[in-house]
Parts: sequence; structure tokens; C-alpha cells
Amino acid sequence: MEVIYRDALMLAINKPAGLPVHKGAGRKMETLEDYLDDLRFGLPKRPELAHRLDKDTTGCLLLGRNKVALKRLSELFLNHQIQKTYLAVVHGVIAAQAGEINLPIAKKSKDKRSWWGRIDIEGQQAFTQYEVLRSSTTGTLVKLVPVTGRTHQLRIHLQAIGHPIIGDEIYGIKNEKQSLCLHCAEMTVPLYAKREKIIVKSPLPEAFNKAMISMDI
Repeated sequence: MEVIYRDALMLAINKPAGLPVHKGAGRKMETLEDYLDDLRFGLPKRPELAHRLDKDTTGCLLLGRNKVALKRLSELFLNHQIQKTYLAVVHGVIAAQAGEINLPIAKKSKDKRSWWGRIDIEGQQAFTQYEVLRSSTTGTLVKLVPVTGRTHQLRIHLQAIGHPIIGDEIYGIKNEKQSLCLHCAEMTVPLYAKREKIIVKSPLPEAFNKAMISMDI
């Protein structure tokens, strides 16, 4: 578990692929919570998650090191004051160099245990800004900024415009034999009122780089 930022209030780690952050119903596999005691760094209590990332999404993940920090981070997320920048490799060539996806999202099932979503005119508003960074004849590297924070928003939006993320077995191509190429590359956090905003960056995982090479991006 690579720690990419640490101060008295906050930790940031580079989350690996395949590791859920929370235990799910009936799930017996290990989760990030199993490792939180190893991230105390001398404090009496373990840090706690300030937000979540999908099991197969990699990159920046923030943890509060005490109750005050968790409350502050929760307020920042609630008020959309923390900016998150993702990178994704998607199928096909996105024609427009930049733009915004404005499509409402609703849950796909009424089952409370399900996180899957779909585009639905009666769903919650969802906005994603994107910018094409590089492309080939088969794929595109795209920068994504989720203006809203709906569950699976980036994955659903990219599927909806015809460019599912490589390795996305829920909203993309089944049995692709490639890990999900969605990475939280940078977060800007105004944690302290009288200090500069904290910018946390996470390096791309090897599987992500290999996917770009294989698609000649």
C-alpha cells in the first residue's frame, strides 16, 4: 500500500486494482479496511476512509487521521470542493477534443445491494468534463473531471457516448482479459483554510501503461 501523501490530518494512498475499500454483503475477500491499522504511523487510532473508489479503480484515495479530519474532508466532498482528475483508456476514437457529458443516472435495480447504474431521464443529474490527450485508430487516452459524484458515473457516461473503458466488464466488453483502465491521477484538496491547496498525484499502474502500449496510444 503506497502512501503518496501524509500530514497530521490526512493520508493519501495509491490504491491498487482488485481491492475493495469496504466489505460487501456476503463478501469474504480482503478489503482495504483490513490494512488500516498498518497506516497509523504512531497515532493511537487508525485512519478512516474519507470517500471510496470502485474495487478495480486505481489511484488517489484519501483517509482522515482523526474525527476532526474526517468531518472536514466529508464537508469538502459534500460541497464539491475537492477536485478529482481521472485518466481512462477507452475503446474507439472520441471525435471531439473536449466537452462535457450531461446525462442523468439512476440505479439499474431496486436491490439495495446493487451499485450498478444506467442513463435515465428521471435519474440524478450527472456531469463529466473530458479532454482527449492521445488517441490511435482503436483507442483513446482521456482526462476526466467528474463535476458530480454519482456511483459509476465515469464508467456509465463513457459507455453512453459509445466509448466504454477498457477492462470494464460491467459497462463495457465482457471477458476482455484486461484490468479496468480507470485511474484517479490527481486530487486537489483545500484542507487548510490558511494554506495552499494540497495536490496529491498518483503514478499510473503498470497494467494501464501496458494497455496504452498494446493499443499504440
